[in-house]
Amino acid sequence: MTPVAFGAAMIAALVVLIAVRLPVALAMGLTGAGGYVALAGWAPLSSYLKTAMVDKFVSYDLAIIPLFILMGQLATRSGVSRSIFDACNAWLGHRRGGLAMASVAGCAAFGAICGSSIATATTMGQVALPEMRRHGTSAALAAGTLAAGGTLGILIPPSIILVIYAVLTEQNIVKLFLAATVPGLLAVLGFMVAIALYVRLFPDEGPAGARLPMRARLRALKRVWQVVAIFAIAIGGIYGGYFTPSEGASVGVVLMAALALALGALTLRAMLAAAVATASASAMIFAILFGADLFNVALALTRIPVLAADWVGASTLAPWLVLAVLIALYLALGCVMDSLSMILLTVPTIFPAFMALDFGLEATHQALWFGILTLIVVELGMITPPVGLNLFVISSLADGVPTRAVFRGAVPFILSEVVRVALIVAFPALTYWLVDLVAG
Repeated sequence: MTPVAFGAAMIAALVVLIAVRLPVALAMGLTGAGGYVALAGWAPLSSYLKTAMVDKFVSYDLAIIPLFILMGQLATRSGVSRSIFDACNAWLGHRRGGLAMASVAGCAAFGAICGSSIATATTMGQVALPEMRRHGTSAALAAGTLAAGGTLGILIPPSIILVIYAVLTEQNIVKLFLAATVPGLLAVLGFMVAIALYVRLFPDEGPAGARLPMRARLRALKRVWQVVAIFAIAIGGIYGGYFTPSEGASVGVVLMAALALALGALTLRAMLAAAVATASASAMIFAILFGADLFNVALALTRIPVLAADWVGASTLAPWLVLAVLIALYLALGCVMDSLSMILLTVPTIFPAFMALDFGLEATHQALWFGILTLIVVELGMITPPVGLNLFVISSLADGVPTRAVFRGAVPFILSEVVRVALIVAFPALTYWLVDLVAG
């Protein structure tokens, strides 16, 4: 068997192991170890494993992952998610579909704190879903809104997936955060437009709430100004060059802990629960990272990534056609895999091939464009039936809501995401003009 054929067999074996529900980290690790032994032998594998874990995880850049997870855990346990939703509802709830719009805004704000899609969908779902149902929002619109809103945790900075993409492709984390800002805001705007159009067609599914007096609205804002200040200090400090990303995350954790203490929410039990949840989530991410690294090292021995890049560079296929194929591939994978596994599995192979294409862009701009576009398509996969992960997260929270209603509620947001993908493809500058403006 040729090395290329063996590499294809490794990929097929990995897909089968994931399909039979073996944990992704274990599936990648076992496939990678088996491939490494078959291609190079036990001694090289033993030598690699002896230093690989230390080399991989003693990384200053990766420290940002547990720090932002801890920041999100502290925010959840201090009641910040409830305050964020209440503030958004105070300003938007009086409109038709306003509660759904407030949920999108709340997801965006909370996603900017925790950096995780699943955490955003779960936390805001627990807060917003009962309120929407109590005020007459249909089950389909409520579930679809929260499933789509949860995806904002992937793209709106700080994003854990963006950090991992930066490490895999050796890109600047700050520039990637800047590159994600405009597409993230477009997502929020697109979701709100989708809700507005939906309730215009089906007015009974998103009735307007009572209009609060201005004093009540300002009082609701007063309860979240500390969160806005924490975000501004941590992320603004990173953008301004005052902090490295890891230092900014550390500052965010300290400030969020101080806020939780001031609110009387940071008891010893809550602190322990936040630490345990952070350790659990971080261990899962790092286990998948190591499994993917072992798999990709074994795959590199087959030279598939290099050959794929050479083939794309030498082919006569139009770059835009190749891009369309890659988008279709990510959409298909997004329906059956979680975002982290998909990025770790595909980027080391696809990124060099993509960078070999000529779109008339600078290399840095093309890398930023690919990263943001990939994450947007991954987001879309998370709300695409039949296996969109966020759809099932919300379905598990919405007792008594049929799965088909959750799927129906996701349709307007899927269409909104398709429009956003088209915009990012047509206008790559949307991903890098802010980078050029701020970081030069």
